[in-house]
Amino acid sequence: MPYSAEISRTNPSCFLFLIDQSGSMDDPFGAAEANRKKADLVADAINRLLQNLVIKCAKEEGIRDYFYVGVIGYGDKVKPALAGALADRELVLISEVGNTPARVEQRMKKVEDGAGGLIEQPIRFPVWFDPMAHGATPMCQALVMAHDVLSKWLAQHPDSFPPIVINITDGEATDGNPTAAATALRKLSTSDGNVLLFNICLSSKGASPIEFPEDAEGLPDEYAKLMFDLSSMLTTTMRTIAQQEGYEASEESRGFVFNADMVSVIKFLDIGTRPSNLR
Repeated sequence: MPYSAEISRTNPSCFLFLIDQSGSMDDPFGAAEANRKKADLVADAINRLLQNLVIKCAKEEGIRDYFYVGVIGYGDKVKPALAGALADRELVLISEVGNTPARVEQRMKKVEDGAGGLIEQPIRFPVWFDPMAHGATPMCQALVMAHDVLSKWLAQHPDSFPPIVINITDGEATDGNPTAAATALRKLSTSDGNVLLFNICLSSKGASPIEFPEDAEGLPDEYAKLMFDLSSMLTTTMRTIAQQEGYEASEESRGFVFNADMVSVIKFLDIGTRPSNLR
């Protein structure tokens, strides 16, 4: 079965996030999140996901390096987007992520008070990635950089569980049609399968959310249909996880979400990056 390679310290896998940092990411994120900018919400989601990955890899002796992680931002420039001591690094080990956040903020989180109500409680929130929103949407360049980064990584890890690339964007590419670059990226492979490319479209349209569709029916425009076409199918394990989370995922479902609220986006990221076969 493809996509079944054991993930271990001697045979790690890789996650690479491509984050749209164009000027439109400064806009509010739909009616439900009208007081929050898309860039801020995406940054929170990425930081939360990185923290969850660290926790999943943490053992008594420390953080086991099951994964390499990278974040590429594309707006004014296309470049690695982690902050602090990890700045300008294309890929870093998950132990480096866990041990070197750019900073740790204090946030307030609503928790149950035991009497049917909610109270706010301070929590520590590590930050590795900061929001940014300026410039155009050079998605093609970002996909080409992802190809270059993963080509080098795959040469050293030919038998790994295939890398997963998650592209988060709110608009069309401004540097051409991304089909060729996305296709070339998905053709990269290990002995266990091809690189997986998933897409999250944070549309400003009023259309209903569409999550893990099996075809492009119901998508509101040609751009959304294109991004669906560029998305890989969910693996068997991911499809099972999606079904357990309440999604109607079939054998033809793709790793694509359109116009979802942030809760759905975070679930998408978790499903797309949930470790399997860790040893």
